[in-house]
Amino acid sequence: MYIINAKSTWRVPVTRQRFAREDLLSFFISHLNRVYCAKSQLVEKLPQLANRAHFLDLQQAIEETVDIVKEQMKRMRQVFILLDSFYTYESCTGLVGMLDEAFQSIGSRADKPALRDFSILFYMQNIESIETASFNILLRVADKLNEPEVAQCIRECYDEAKEDKALFKQIAAFYF
Repeated sequence: MYIINAKSTWRVPVTRQRFAREDLLSFFISHLNRVYCAKSQLVEKLPQLANRAHFLDLQQAIEETVDIVKEQMKRMRQVFILLDSFYTYESCTGLVGMLDEAFQSIGSRADKPALRDFSILFYMQNIESIETASFNILLRVADKLNEPEVAQCIRECYDEAKEDKALFKQIAAFYF
């Protein structure tokens, strides 16, 4: 089997990997912990970003995102229960660093509301891209684990992340 890049002619041979269930489960829970950690940071810090947004649609989109993240966290707690596990802290310093950088960036544009909003949109798009990619991989692993209820919870989170990403993209397009 080969993976073929649609934009060029290179091909990469791929061998399907078989993983022990325990290894997949460990991977899944570890990364679910990281995503949960990141979500808790978003719930804490996004309201502050919303308050600094000038454009009302952007403020409302961020506030809506906070509500969605809270619902995703409920689903993630359900996933832990379904897998007979529980949340344990794992580092999510990458996202925390990105949020801190967002605050620094918008702070430097305090006197220019439109540029401040562009900075917020820049970071919200990045956050949503990371979130979408993370849930996509977790969904694939949940399918491999043959855990349909877990997969459904993750699929709902993934779909919401895609919708949020599209919303911020639409807001950015409106701005330009």
